[in-house]
Amino acid sequence: MNIAANIDDELESGEADIGGHALFADAPRSVSFNKLRKRLLRQVRQAFDDFDMLKGQRRWLVGLSGGKDSYGLLALLLDLKWRGLLPVELIACNLDQGQPNFPKHVLPDYLTKIGVRHRIEYRDTYSIVKEKVPEGATYCSLCSRLRRGNLYRVAREEGCDALVLGHHREDILETFFMNFFHGGRLASMPAKLLNDEGDLMVLRPLAYAAEDDLAKFAAAMQFPIIPCDLCGSQDGLQRNAMKDMLADIERRMPGRKDTMLRALSHVNPSHLLDPKLFDFSALTAPRVSSDAQGPL
Repeated sequence: MNIAANIDDELESGEADIGGHALFADAPRSVSFNKLRKRLLRQVRQAFDDFDMLKGQRRWLVGLSGGKDSYGLLALLLDLKWRGLLPVELIACNLDQGQPNFPKHVLPDYLTKIGVRHRIEYRDTYSIVKEKVPEGATYCSLCSRLRRGNLYRVAREEGCDALVLGHHREDILETFFMNFFHGGRLASMPAKLLNDEGDLMVLRPLAYAAEDDLAKFAAAMQFPIIPCDLCGSQDGLQRNAMKDMLADIERRMPGRKDTMLRALSHVNPSHLLDPKLFDFSALTAPRVSSDAQGPL
């Protein structure tokens, strides 16, 4: 199924400007919002096609943190599903990690209001992180691992084929540069990944979407955003440094983020230094026989 072709036909016909899932009932009807919505839809369907995300898929667990990115992901998936272009059952899932002052009612009330099947899972990973991570160190790595493990478990319990996450273009680029500068390796967040156990796919349909676009989309849709009180107030995170670096590059050279993202899909192993990816030992120049040589 070519999502790209189908959605382009629909967008050209103007059908994306009206109607939609109940979530879009109060969405703006402005030209600028319609262009933003179309652009994000195109980018999601392009990720579907490029990474064959729909192959063998029947049910997805959509991770919903309460932030702008995961709200945007859910909205765009529901939009495509409403159009008949996403033949996959969706279950939204929030992991309540026991963070202080977490507004427990916001997500279930919102998801019930828009008629989305959901599951709210409580696991006090906050206490574990606070206990295990030394004072002054960053929480993100351990928090992420604990959250991901619980979401895998819920996905299995709900009979899902994939866990779908709201990571976007900037997340992918920041991860690449974190690995590049601090990990000594070329790696990032893949748009499609098989988990270590080999029983669940991890999908990132927003891989091509810009964070600024998702922020504008969230503001226009008036999503009830829940801030992360656990790690959002910590300064000096490596990811924040990468975010600032990329923002500075984009200010000085507009369009560089898209160029860098394209570079991640155009890899030439023979022009790198990893003998595991390219057999340099087999790379030899043909010998020229002495008889074939001309006069000196």
